[in-house]
Amino acid sequence: MQPNTPRRARYADADVRAISDTEAQWNRDYAAKDPEKILAYFTDDAVLMVPGGPSSSGKDAIRAAMKQILSDPAMSLTFQASKVDVAKSGELGYTQGSYKLTVTGPVTHKVINDHGSYVTTYRKQADGSWKAVADIATSQVPPAPPAKPSHNSEKRKYPIARREA
Repeated sequence: MQPNTPRRARYADADVRAISDTEAQWNRDYAAKDPEKILAYFTDDAVLMVPGGPSSSGKDAIRAAMKQILSDPAMSLTFQASKVDVAKSGELGYTQGSYKLTVTGPVTHKVINDHGSYVTTYRKQADGSWKAVADIATSQVPPAPPAKPSHNSEKRKYPIARREA
């Protein structure tokens, strides 16, 4: 069968809907802050990359990252795909879109409102469900400027020796 047949197009449409439905439910599960439900969207070998943090590879690392993120009372995450596509093979798909994230800053302990874009790559599972193999977000919020040094810490790294007259 040719990949561009009407039958394949129907499957592709169904796969696009399935991925869109998966992301809609994933948003609801983030709102519920249930780490195990959120973790269920990832494959065992998945990679999660978030702004300002190290990448998390594998479910154990993602679980640890999720527990830390979800323990923040201010944490809120929503995301919306602007594009959903599925490969002709029907085995891989991806979403591209925007997100809004609210968290408590680790240094200032003030609420931070972040927003940006993301790409999530999905692999179709044997049961027909779709799970994320790579979830990558990029913030559009510029980083905070570096803290100004205190008066006492304004010493030069390499002081210039003065000549005695």
